[in-house]
Amino acid sequence: MAASSESWIRLGSFLAILLLMNLWEWLSPRRSWNARRSPRLVSNYLLAFFNTIVLRLLGPFSAVAAAIWCEEQQFGLFYGLSFGYTLNVIATIVMLDLAIYAQHVLFHAIPLFWRIHRVHHADLDLDVSSGLRFHTLEIILSMAIKIGIVIMLGAAPWGVMLFEVILNGCAMFNHSNVHLPLGLDRWLRKMIVTPDMHRVHHSVHRRETNSNFGFNLSLWDRLFQTYIDQPRDGHDAMEIGLPEYRDQNIADRIPGMLSMPFRANNSQAD
Repeated sequence: MAASSESWIRLGSFLAILLLMNLWEWLSPRRSWNARRSPRLVSNYLLAFFNTIVLRLLGPFSAVAAAIWCEEQQFGLFYGLSFGYTLNVIATIVMLDLAIYAQHVLFHAIPLFWRIHRVHHADLDLDVSSGLRFHTLEIILSMAIKIGIVIMLGAAPWGVMLFEVILNGCAMFNHSNVHLPLGLDRWLRKMIVTPDMHRVHHSVHRRETNSNFGFNLSLWDRLFQTYIDQPRDGHDAMEIGLPEYRDQNIADRIPGMLSMPFRANNSQAD
């Protein structure tokens, strides 16, 4: 797989999904927005753009590059088990999704990681831009963890690339402020994480914040008993964000977002 083809596939799918979800939010929003939209949208997108530049500057530091190396060296668990390429691709997508779920749980459980991850949770509202809002340190750390898992598994390059596209698309979808009929939501969340399912995870209440960790498959939350069906305050009335960060000048501005891991307040929701 050429690096240029990977970049174009990922960029094309990203822009298509981003445009679709923004259009859907405009035509059929699930909730009314509480925070001022324009300032936080600008900050969220600027942070995502900055993170993209940082990753590009890191050059070959990518999960797909690690998978290409594994393929060339026939290194890793899947190659040792002589998986065929199709099975390797499928297993790669499933196992990386499990790994991202486990990483998400750890980022909530370990105080040092929570300091970084709380930038994502401090968003005072939830829409497609929230799925792109992560501190730069978390982006780098997540990539390092992903590379380690790819090398251990011997993941197929196409499997890793497809997973990255799926993960990015699902993050934008399940953070978006879009309306889904309740019947369709109940059916979809048997397989994938829906916006209503993931919104619970962004509640100010600690029990709800520490639930529904999945990004793609909803299986893991059910299997490991971290699933909560509905927010206790209801989707329309529930409060989004962290109780200690209600000031939009801190929670939704670039200086506040980048400095948040270094601030003294390290508590989670009550």
